[in-house]
Amino acid sequence: MHNTTHNASNQSAGIEGDVASLSARLGSPDLASWGQTATQGSSSQIRNLPELRQFIHAYCDQALVPRDLPVIRRAFHHSSRSEARELIALDVSLSHDTALIPFARASQHVGRGQLRRLEPLRDQRLVQRYLAAVRAGEAKGWHPVVFGLTLAIYSLPLRQGMIHYATQTMNGFVHSAAGPLQLRQADCDELLSQLDGRIPKLVSAALDTADTASPRLITT
Repeated sequence: MHNTTHNASNQSAGIEGDVASLSARLGSPDLASWGQTATQGSSSQIRNLPELRQFIHAYCDQALVPRDLPVIRRAFHHSSRSEARELIALDVSLSHDTALIPFARASQHVGRGQLRRLEPLRDQRLVQRYLAAVRAGEAKGWHPVVFGLTLAIYSLPLRQGMIHYATQTMNGFVHSAAGPLQLRQADCDELLSQLDGRIPKLVSAALDTADTASPRLITT
């Protein structure tokens, strides 16, 4: 998959090495829809800045590090080896993870939207097989799976891609909550600054533990 076809190469020209500018290309979550859908799925309503901060840290500890980021890594490697069956099985396994239930609707909505952006790559058999599985209801189109696939298709660096994913997700939570909670810009900036400092460490932790944590992600 690293020797991409002309279509993929042409579309990715000029963007490799600058993952921070790839929101449109990578299908990063729409900040409003992702954040609102995910926070609405939480067990309790978020009413203020401390509760938003608590929700975000809980998401990092319960979903982002132990699940989302390792899934991106697995999807990336399956896609790099053109392993369609394994990629689809990875997607299916996430539906059995009860910890991801609060985020399922948001993740699948964003993932399917991102997958549709890859549909024009007709000569990418892996993309077409995965897309067909999602349309047939055999897979759900979870965002981390689609994101890992996208990184591999465009031969983008995994670690930078994972940082991009985490940063966009955190931004989605903060920006979607800013209006309803009437947060000051200074509050948002401070929270995002704290997260920016933490995200590279979270990604490093996920990369270090992915191999030992990955068996629980697959249930057959």
